[in-house]
Amino acid sequence: MYEEPYRWVEAVGNRRQYLDEQFKQGSPVVALSYADGILLLTVSRGTPKLYEIYDRLGLGGMGHPADLEKLRFNLLEMAHVEGFNRSPSDVTGARLMKNGLAPIIKQAFEEIYKAPFIVKILLAEVGLKPEKDTFLTINYDGTFEETAGWAVLAATPAVQLDMSAYLKHETGLASASLERAAGSALHAWAIGSMAQQRAEAEGDRDASKPDTLPVSPTTPDTAALFAHLRETVVEKTIECAVLERGAPGSSKYRALKADELGRLLPPAMKG
Repeated sequence: MYEEPYRWVEAVGNRRQYLDEQFKQGSPVVALSYADGILLLTVSRGTPKLYEIYDRLGLGGMGHPADLEKLRFNLLEMAHVEGFNRSPSDVTGARLMKNGLAPIIKQAFEEIYKAPFIVKILLAEVGLKPEKDTFLTINYDGTFEETAGWAVLAATPAVQLDMSAYLKHETGLASASLERAAGSALHAWAIGSMAQQRAEAEGDRDASKPDTLPVSPTTPDTAALFAHLRETVVEKTIECAVLERGAPGSSKYRALKADELGRLLPPAMKG
């Protein structure tokens, strides 16, 4: 009888280890405020990772496509029921996260005889002004965080810190143009992607040679970051969407088409 709590703690620890492994090959997600709204960006291979949820709400995700789709449909249903029974203004990212996503993901993670959701999700809600924009992220265990200005998803908390450190030092993003926002988002994505690759390579090396010293986690220069992006988009696609603050009508979400995104790419990416 006394062993049961310890078995549960051990099982939860094993689930964390298993889930952390699943995200090693995942593509980071970046969302940030700019003058005219919110930009969401990731790189995907076929399966979309960015979606509209409701009038002012967009979603970005990492993880298993089937799990992401299931949770996305849950959010869509909750948002539209909430908007119909109450009002569209009652459909907020915080409400969907606290009453919708978090309880479902936490329960699935802690019920050790059922499969957990292999997902990390970012919700972005555009406000009337950049300072009113809201960003929420949730981990596979149901823990969530609300931030202002930007939010990122990545394979590990350490990689997310690297990406956030770059965005933190990008001054003036709240008044930036869409072109500058796209460049900053691509830069942050490349930092996260290269950090994930570096962490995986170091893990493989440490496993085969335990006495090998780790590589210094210095941030690559801009040329290296954009070279990595150019290599990546040979096999994958840059996926980008915006929540436009002043867009006519109730829906503010718009996915950027390839030609528009091409015009926004920094010169280093066009080379």
